[in-house]
Amino acid sequence: MAESTQHRLDRVRPPRVQITYDVEIGDAIEKKELPLVVGILADLSGTPEHPLPKLGERRFVEIDRDNFNEVLRSSSPRLTLQVDDTLGGDDTLNLALTFDSIDAFDPVSIVNQVPALKNLFETRQRLRDLLTKLDGNDELEQLLQEVVDNTEGLQAIRDSSSTADSAEQPGTEPTEPTA
Repeated sequence: MAESTQHRLDRVRPPRVQITYDVEIGDAIEKKELPLVVGILADLSGTPEHPLPKLGERRFVEIDRDNFNEVLRSSSPRLTLQVDDTLGGDDTLNLALTFDSIDAFDPVSIVNQVPALKNLFETRQRLRDLLTKLDGNDELEQLLQEVVDNTEGLQAIRDSSSTADSAEQPGTEPTEPTA
C-alpha cells in the first residue's frame, strides 16, 4: 500500500514542536507524543456595541478556515475613531467600521462604509468607465472636448442651475429666464 503524503512529510520534515514523555511499560520505556494545542486569549472585538461577558464566563472558540467568517460575525468586531476631514472641511469625521467577514477588511469594503469616501469612489468608477468608452471613440472624445472648451456654455449651465436652485428655495421669487 502506498504511503500517505502526510507520513512522507513527517520523515522529510518533522513538525516544529514535538512534546514527548517517557512511559515505562514493564521493563521497556516507550515515548508518547502529546498533541500541541494552542489557546489565545485576546480582545479582538475592538469597541463593541454591547458589553462583553466577564472574562471568567467566556469560552474558547475553535477557529479554522471553514468557520472563520462565522466566528468573526459572532464576535462582531467594531472600530470607532475620529479622523480629520481632509475631503471637504476642517471638521473631524466620526467613523464606526464593522467587520463581519474576512472580505470586510478589503479596502473597497472599508471605503463603502464611509459615505464621503463611497461617493468619491463611485465618481472615480464612473470616470474610469467614461475613459473606457473614450478609448478608440474619436467622435465621443471630440464631442466632450467641445463641451469642455465651450466655457460660455458651461457658465450658462451653471447660471441656470443656480437660478433654478434659488427659485426652489422658499421665500424667493422665481426669476424669469432672459432670452
